[in-house]
Amino acid sequence: MIRTLAVLPVKGFSRAKQRLRRGLSDPAREALVEAMLADVLSALRLTAVDRVLVVTAGEAPRRIARAHGAEVLGDDEAGHNAAAGLGIGVALSEGFDRALLVPGDCPALDPAEVDELLAHPAPPPSALVVPDRHGTGTNALLLSPPDSMSPSFGPGSCQRHVELAQARHTAVQVVNLTSLGLDVDTPEDLEALARLSTRAQRTHDVLARC
Repeated sequence: MIRTLAVLPVKGFSRAKQRLRRGLSDPAREALVEAMLADVLSALRLTAVDRVLVVTAGEAPRRIARAHGAEVLGDDEAGHNAAAGLGIGVALSEGFDRALLVPGDCPALDPAEVDELLAHPAPPPSALVVPDRHGTGTNALLLSPPDSMSPSFGPGSCQRHVELAQARHTAVQVVNLTSLGLDVDTPEDLEALARLSTRAQRTHDVLARC
């Protein structure tokens, strides 16, 4: 049986999504970030992943994670890639076959699409790269084994992940998944979310109150 650990690096809510400040007050922005994380964790509970690990230094993300049955690992907020690396370390030390790196800001996450990704033929060593809706960033990585490559999230990371995997002689495929393609960083992303999906109920409820 193939065991998969889902890893979510999550910033403290007060520091997260600064680009949304031009459209939302700070309390509304923090409420939105909390709702998005809750929507993602709820969706992951309906997938075939074996465990979910939230890597965060924030107390509020810890609370949300535990409320949704996820485990928590503290970090020093050294950045998304450092937090992802901590999660990969847990996956290795606890004998997981794969690590699924997913963000906490894709609230429309479709459990069926996650299971589709998990079932995608990819003998190890392999890396499946899920791009953002613009095709340039990376919103998810499925790594088999967990250390088949080092994550390098950030601008232009989709092509960078392909090249990093190739340099490690790791088979790599880019897999487009609509619900994982939409991460929320800007007011324009919120508009796209409203058009795309009726999922993300908590997120939509917060937006309705803003």
